[in-house]
Amino acid sequence: MHECRAAPTPSGQRRPRFEVADVFRQHGQAYRDSHALTSQQRKVMRDVEACRTAVLGGHVDVCAECGYQADPSYNSCRNRHCPKCQCLRQAAWVEQRMQRILPTSYFHVVFTVPAELRDLALYNRRWFFNQLFRAASQALLQLGSDPERLGAQIGVTAVLHTWTRSLRFHPHLHCVVTGGGLSPDGRWIEANDKHLFPVKVLAILFRNKLLDALARAWRAGHLDLRGACRHLRDKKTFFTLKDQLYRKNWVVYAKRPFAGPQQVFSYLGRYTHRVAISNQRILSVDDDHVRFLTKDGKSTSITSEQFIQRFLLHVLPTRFVKIRHYGLMAPANATTRLEQARRILRPSVLVPLALAVPILAALLVANIARPVPPDWRQRLEYLTGIDLQRCPVCGAHWVRIPLPGTPGGDSS
Repeated sequence: MHECRAAPTPSGQRRPRFEVADVFRQHGQAYRDSHALTSQQRKVMRDVEACRTAVLGGHVDVCAECGYQADPSYNSCRNRHCPKCQCLRQAAWVEQRMQRILPTSYFHVVFTVPAELRDLALYNRRWFFNQLFRAASQALLQLGSDPERLGAQIGVTAVLHTWTRSLRFHPHLHCVVTGGGLSPDGRWIEANDKHLFPVKVLAILFRNKLLDALARAWRAGHLDLRGACRHLRDKKTFFTLKDQLYRKNWVVYAKRPFAGPQQVFSYLGRYTHRVAISNQRILSVDDDHVRFLTKDGKSTSITSEQFIQRFLLHVLPTRFVKIRHYGLMAPANATTRLEQARRILRPSVLVPLALAVPILAALLVANIARPVPPDWRQRLEYLTGIDLQRCPVCGAHWVRIPLPGTPGGDSS
């Protein structure tokens, strides 16, 4: 269990009036009674409902100098699917990734899969998500190493998302890719500053790798073909679908290059620890419906049952790693080839002059940033300058008094 105050709210912004937890508390028990859920889905619901409430215990801070007493601070659940437990984790992740950033250009590449594969993904989550990572990363690394393309090892950081703005199930990968790579003979080779690889070629390679893995898994009997996938037990039906998917154009798209390396992981940080829906997007919760923002300022209203059902579609398998690094960014290369690339790039930064100042700023942050403090209060002060360990009235240190029933007597 982890103790955490509600994160400080930026000036001009209000705390959410409605939360996912409100929907779970009002309608969760009825939903659990009428639907078959996995143990992981039940745990997510319990954790979100209890997060930062008296159920998990907490403490009260009292100033021994002036007697000022703060409002109770309740423990957070730390579940990675909870909308209230990601801010500090996200900030710390970004800070850590800045240690590995290279002073070069970067591209944002998104891999999606056809709608025909979504049922298979739902029934085979761990396997399918693993194959999605494998196919996308191999496609990027293969094109990067091709002498006719770049002829170098690139760096890739990939993040799995499974949702649309309306909470529909839509597995896809967001990848940040270095705009160049390290050649076998130790040279840095810069990519085209406007595009990395032809997206049509990348999409075909990605499609072929994923469908090949799917066919091999079907032949080996490794796929769960129950429920909506039952018809795919038939060999002819399965391979007819596979042939149709081979003839279909898959969507892989590359967004515009980043303006500078200091923006790369700050941008990606918005994706790494995002959950299916933030509390800020929920507009209303009543006895029957939930209304929330979707896209371009629009909103939609669905029943509470549909909302819970859609939210739970995005609960990841236990201990599943949804952020992965490949090529130069792979953990095995962190102190070898990645550092070799950094040494090559530092003397002569091969990017437009307009990026020189942002690059130097990024390198400065990466080189002088001290280790992120392990304690959440120290980390918050380090990242925001807000000191929660001192009285806001007189500046003296707080005396912490655990609330009755808090496990262990101290939740720090």
